[in-house]
Amino acid sequence: MASLDRVKVLVLGDSGVGKSSLVHLLCQNQVLGNPSWTVGCSVDVRGHDYKEGTPEEKTYYIELWDIGGSVGNASSVKSTRAVFYNSVNGIILVHDLTNKKSSQNLYRWSLEALNKDSSPTGVIVSNGEYDREQFSENLVPLLLIGTKFDQIPENKRNDVLTRMAFLSEDFNSEEINLDCTNPRYLAAGTSNAVKLSRFFDKVIEKRYFTRDPCQLTGFTDRKRFNFKTLHYD
Repeated sequence: MASLDRVKVLVLGDSGVGKSSLVHLLCQNQVLGNPSWTVGCSVDVRGHDYKEGTPEEKTYYIELWDIGGSVGNASSVKSTRAVFYNSVNGIILVHDLTNKKSSQNLYRWSLEALNKDSSPTGVIVSNGEYDREQFSENLVPLLLIGTKFDQIPENKRNDVLTRMAFLSEDFNSEEINLDCTNPRYLAAGTSNAVKLSRFFDKVIEKRYFTRDPCQLTGFTDRKRFNFKTLHYD
């Protein structure tokens, strides 16, 4: 059997948001019964049919790199994670929908991964704004995934979805909200499954079919993220 081409996708977010459960669900189509803390990095693989149902259809491996979510200033933590940020083709940013801080921290995680020189707690934020002018040349496709959707009361869901729409706009990416203990959220034919497939197609296309992938950007043209637009106050 011929080996398949592959792409590398980072899975980033704070500890406890459900990254390991998400990766297990994506790769094994099963609920992770006893999730544990990820130390360093854990890698799992799933197959993906690029442009499924078209003459261009081809199967690729998607390597999902689940990066440990410990946040700290220690240089050892920073340097350890930096090793995993090389040759990245896509990033899945994971946050807990019941934890607003984990959503805010996605800006810091993306900054660290895309620039390889800033730990999540070392980003300068002033007057509620996040200055990312220095990151205008960064490149990879992004996908936002919010977990623990089942834990949000019905009367709060519209507010949460509104916040997530602002977050998605800032990152110029699609968003998926789900419960990692329920495979039906990613069942074939659902809008979430379509968004996931579209993201993987984009990652593969940028990696294998773009003339100069280093010119791609994963952000919008705006030079600042404004935390205030997320309505966290």
